[in-house]
Amino acid sequence: MATQIGGTVDPNRAGLLRRIAESVFWIGRNLERADATARILDVHLQLVLEDPWVEEDTACRSLLSIMGIQAPDDPVSSTMVLDRLAYSSEPTAIRGSLMTARENARGAREILSSEFWSAINSTWLAMPEARRMAERLGPHVYFTWIREQTSTLAGVVDLTISRDTAWRFLTLGRSLERADMTARLLLTRALPGAPGRGRPSWSALLRSCGAYEAFLRTYRGDLDEAAAVEFLLLDRLFPRSVFFALSAAEGCLNELTPGRARAGVPDLARRRLGRARTQLEFRSPEDLLGDLPTVLVDLERTCSEVSEAVTLTFFEASHAKAWAQGGA
Repeated sequence: MATQIGGTVDPNRAGLLRRIAESVFWIGRNLERADATARILDVHLQLVLEDPWVEEDTACRSLLSIMGIQAPDDPVSSTMVLDRLAYSSEPTAIRGSLMTARENARGAREILSSEFWSAINSTWLAMPEARRMAERLGPHVYFTWIREQTSTLAGVVDLTISRDTAWRFLTLGRSLERADMTARLLLTRALPGAPGRGRPSWSALLRSCGAYEAFLRTYRGDLDEAAAVEFLLLDRLFPRSVFFALSAAEGCLNELTPGRARAGVPDLARRRLGRARTQLEFRSPEDLLGDLPTVLVDLERTCSEVSEAVTLTFFEASHAKAWAQGGA
């Protein structure tokens, strides 16, 4: 049985070095970040290109703010946003996220399958060609390729890694990032503009999450705001909903921190996750829609606090890596 420290599984005694546990946690986060950033940017570019009422500078500034990046004083264009969030080596960018995931995988090769290492290494080596293809055919081609590659990597993980401590840390990281990024994607509805203008449609948001067909099969009716919010925030069965992601993260933490205290829940990560999940679970879609920006910002804050608590508890770091800094 794994040795426990303060009610948590000690990764070292569970056959997993803390260094490797941290690496697989950030592999999960960075792969999910690359996928979700591609989805968010695809929605943004569609909005700017197809809606003549959108002011590009304002929309780009709002997107950078949603992604946690300070916009420069000079005018901001979609080209600048692409350079910063898609092609840059910074950890918040798609390229930077995949680079960080690959470096973490290199450091954890002893517990990852050779198939996964081959897949992530091949993805990294193919990125320059994908960039050149985007320059010829447009960024949508690049975003589609990123989504296909990250889906392949997620499938390789699920098919080739035992459901052990390493898998729980990877799934915990992926689930936290998914909840965070789904919240950020929904925040693009708050882009400035008159009603019905300057914001992506709910249909576009559902499609960007790969949720459109699942939504139609579930609701079998016209698409409205309350139903879309309910599906993307509260659905118990759709894997990209915030509720599903929070529940998955909570399940991983429950297995990594076994046992119950006589009173309450002693660790911060499980307290914050449980509170966020129940606050979502017991609010109506109409209530959530009326207070959507506040709900989404609080979800981002929750994911950040949980990530910090996980880092301090399991990885013995003096402070957690910020969302904008990626993993090491």
